[in-house]
Amino acid sequence: MAGGGYSPGFNPHLPGLRHTFLSKALGATMWFFLFYRVRKDGGKLIGKHPWEGHGHGHGHGEEEHHH
Repeated sequence: MAGGGYSPGFNPHLPGLRHTFLSKALGATMWFFLFYRVRKDGGKLIGKHPWEGHGHGHGHGEEEHHH
């Protein structure tokens, strides 16, 4: 296409201010929710369970009581 500003194809209009704001607000809400859930449940997603790694019952002298 040489020269002109007219294109005969599909020419969508720009979204209004309300739709732009709503899309940004919903997108931000989605990301905040995802980050919140990763903070709370992220260890479970990578295979770490909350009961692992606390050392309860392992190496705190309890083996001596079981003899």
